[in-house]
Amino acid sequence: MKNSSALKRVLLYIKRYRLPVALSLIFAAASVGFMLYAPKIMGKAVDAIIGKGNVDFDAMTKHLIFFGVMIGAYALTQWLMNVCNNFVTYRVVKDVRTTAFNKLQRLDVAYADSHAHGDIVSRIVNDTDQFSDGLLIGFTQFFTSILTILGTIGFMLTINVKVTIAVVCVTPLSLFVASFIAKKTYDMFKRQSQTRGEMTSLVNEMAGNQKTVKAFGYEETAVNRFKEINSSFGKYSLKATFFSSLVNPSTRFVNSMVYACVAIFGGIAVINGSAVGAGITVGQLVCMLTYATQYTKPFNEISGVITELQSALACASRVFELIDTEEQVSDSSLPDLENADGRVQIQNVDFSYDKNKELIKNLNLNVEKSKRVAIVGPTGCGKSTIINLLMRFYDVDSGCIKVSGNDIKDITRKSLRQNYGMVLQETWLKTGTVKENIAYGKPDATDEEIIAAAKLTHAHSFIKRLPNGYDTVIGEEKGNLSQGQKQLLCITRVMLSLPPMLILDEATSSIDTKTEQRIQKTFSKMMEGRTSFIVAHRLSTIKEADIILVMKDGKIIETGTHSQLLAKNGFYTELYNSQFSK
Repeated sequence: MKNSSALKRVLLYIKRYRLPVALSLIFAAASVGFMLYAPKIMGKAVDAIIGKGNVDFDAMTKHLIFFGVMIGAYALTQWLMNVCNNFVTYRVVKDVRTTAFNKLQRLDVAYADSHAHGDIVSRIVNDTDQFSDGLLIGFTQFFTSILTILGTIGFMLTINVKVTIAVVCVTPLSLFVASFIAKKTYDMFKRQSQTRGEMTSLVNEMAGNQKTVKAFGYEETAVNRFKEINSSFGKYSLKATFFSSLVNPSTRFVNSMVYACVAIFGGIAVINGSAVGAGITVGQLVCMLTYATQYTKPFNEISGVITELQSALACASRVFELIDTEEQVSDSSLPDLENADGRVQIQNVDFSYDKNKELIKNLNLNVEKSKRVAIVGPTGCGKSTIINLLMRFYDVDSGCIKVSGNDIKDITRKSLRQNYGMVLQETWLKTGTVKENIAYGKPDATDEEIIAAAKLTHAHSFIKRLPNGYDTVIGEEKGNLSQGQKQLLCITRVMLSLPPMLILDEATSSIDTKTEQRIQKTFSKMMEGRTSFIVAHRLSTIKEADIILVMKDGKIIETGTHSQLLAKNGFYTELYNSQFSK
């Protein structure tokens, strides 16, 4: 995303807060007015000192009091302007971050699967923080800087036109220098932001998998990867800082020339009277020199603002890239799936994650209600892919999937997924109490219902041993639960809601054999009257399935019951016997 495009998007967000922006401009104008009028009063105070033994103390005192009032008014309006700027800045950042997070919820699973999670976190958290810093500095300084430049020109014109023209003629050089360097800094800040995202992703990955890292002695490789990314980050940061740091000294050099012009031409005007134009007094020269300083100072500030804005816009563009990502087609106008009876049909389905690599081709399946369907096969054959398609985490490339006679593309995703109960090999628990995690799919469940479900899955006993029982706070990354206990909670979650269709993808992979045998009885009860899809590597757990689908290379190569498939002495028999071979 180009710099100008990002700026336009930011301005659209700012546009929502017209009133505080208008107030900020008013306070900025007032503060600049007070600040610029103060030198004129000081000049009059200087002119009240006519000579040795000839000082108009009354006039000087009056001017100094007035000068103090101007300074106080300037400080008050500056504070009010900053209040407005802070309000606008943090509301805009809040809106951008909320928009990005909401967009993340509307993106399909493919986006999360194809992007590093740490980079997504970096865009929503780190990049918006950087963006807010640059935007706040821009708001705080940009308005006052522009108004100060225009105001000082106006006040200088009232004192001496020719000196003012000399000052203005040097100004374009400062703007040219700042503009030239700003173009160089944007690319470096963009790369710096991207590399920061890579670093966040790596740290997030390593921190979340410390046990695996240490178990396989990956520490040195992880350090080397971090060093490489950190080195790139340092290189881009150094270049960005180098180019941006050129702005201030360059503009200061030009500003010194401006000050010198005022001092020379103003001094000549004082000495020679009308030689350079209308004569000016010493007090007016002091006033002009003060204005020259005030005139050049905003250029230094603007150069700093430009640097910060380059960084802010580079970060904003990464956030906007996320916001602009093509999201899954909205289904709000579609009807909900109601009274699902569990019938599932897969008709001539083709699908692949990589369009250049074929995975599932011409898949057909007809599942009657209340049937238990087991899906088996070697790793990578497409078992979990079928689950992704049934839940519509991914859409099929061709063909269709029907639930209770409804094409799943013609109903809302939410209603489809509400009719499935899902237990995966990978557990997920949110940070919250045990009770809240179990009731995740049924928030209005009573305590009695939650406890009853936990007893059925044999989770009640270990929950009662927790420090606060069902009110114990847990989370996915907390170490106070074993993997098997987490999986039991996920099973309990499904047991509580009991939808018409179930998906069990290695649902007991982390549970000990004894508990698994007891849970199989629970599963049998849970699956009564419900269509169930069971993905399993341990084939002994699917003997009671009504139909077993044997998959290989994305195709169903064998179907039948456990005994029928063993009788065929085919690929299933080979898989089954491999469990007992040495």
